[in-house]
Amino acid sequence: MPKQIDHEKRREQIAEATWRVISERGMEGATVRNIAAEAGLSLGALRHYFSTQDELLMYSMKLVKERATARIQQIAAGEGAPAQKITSILLELVPTNQEKLAEVEVWFAFTAYFRHKKEGYDAQHDGIYSAIRRLMDYANAEGLLEKELDMEMETEKLYALIDGLALHAYLEPQRIGGEWVEKVLREYLARLFH
Repeated sequence: MPKQIDHEKRREQIAEATWRVISERGMEGATVRNIAAEAGLSLGALRHYFSTQDELLMYSMKLVKERATARIQQIAAGEGAPAQKITSILLELVPTNQEKLAEVEVWFAFTAYFRHKKEGYDAQHDGIYSAIRRLMDYANAEGLLEKELDMEMETEKLYALIDGLALHAYLEPQRIGGEWVEKVLREYLARLFH
């Protein structure tokens, strides 16, 4: 009897191999040949799942976003005080451990790669700004923010902080580790929430 193959699981395994290749060799090393070798597949087998390199890269990028989104949705649906939920959600957007640092590295590589493509790039593709805006609205509705607060300005500051922490942790991991990222974010939020 032929072995049953879970095609979606195989696609995820190929995407994870893509992340490893990008992490080790950068986007220039993310060739179909290198990804197939990392996934333990022939080129033909890999092309069975993804007909083009861009299709593979787009799927891999989408999977990073889906996994982070799933973690965030689990936090949002759980119990907890509003300030703690907001903090926990924002901590999912910054690299506080090796898994999230790898995701950030891959995400930045994908973003730079697709930015110069005619199709497939949108500056808001990651959804982070809109998520932060929703979190700020939630914090405001829960009475966590000062009434005179300039919501637009504070949303922009928080967005810049999240992106900045992610970028610096990626570029300077020896200086900015996960504990420091978390400490900086928690300190900012303690001042923001009264």
